[in-house]
Amino acid sequence: MSNTLFPIFLKTEHLRFLIVGGGNVGLEKTETLLRQNPDTKIKVVAKSFGEKFRVLLNDTPHVQYFEKDFEESDINDIDIVIAATDDKALHQKIKDISNSKNILVNAADQPDLCDFYLGSIIKKGNLKIAVSTNGKSPTIAKRLREVLDENIPEKIDEILNNLEHLRTHLSGDFKNKLEVLNKITEILSDHPENIESYLAYISQQE
Repeated sequence: MSNTLFPIFLKTEHLRFLIVGGGNVGLEKTETLLRQNPDTKIKVVAKSFGEKFRVLLNDTPHVQYFEKDFEESDINDIDIVIAATDDKALHQKIKDISNSKNILVNAADQPDLCDFYLGSIIKKGNLKIAVSTNGKSPTIAKRLREVLDENIPEKIDEILNNLEHLRTHLSGDFKNKLEVLNKITEILSDHPENIESYLAYISQQE
């Protein structure tokens, strides 16, 4: 089967998430969302919460939580649902209800019930890379994340900021700007320090 996934990056400040499950998986999903945006709007529903999860909830008071069984009304005003329990029948119920309301669902360890996958994420400043194995092996995705994280230079954010500055100050048409940016980025892997020299050069040409 071919990989038909279409990668996108969501603006979490505009979305409301529901996580069903108060164990380690629910905790991991909640932590993942908060790492990307500490202000993400999250509601958690679970019959019970683990000790570590309770600590997180105490430390993040904006995260709503309800210690009870999942109900259909929990999906009201929700944009994305993450099912994170060990109850497959419940996950199927959550998916059916959510999809009937045009809400996307991710079900932990059940690719057949997922409308989307949560990739393994590399984040360095403004650079963010998500790795997916099409649901085949989260472990491989994790290892690839570690390799990429180790090999991306720490000063990548400085490089990105400089390139943004350069792009906004370049003169000429789109083709000319693209040629200049392509020329500069060719040397990033070996000589990222030369970005400053290029910036100075371009500034003199304005």
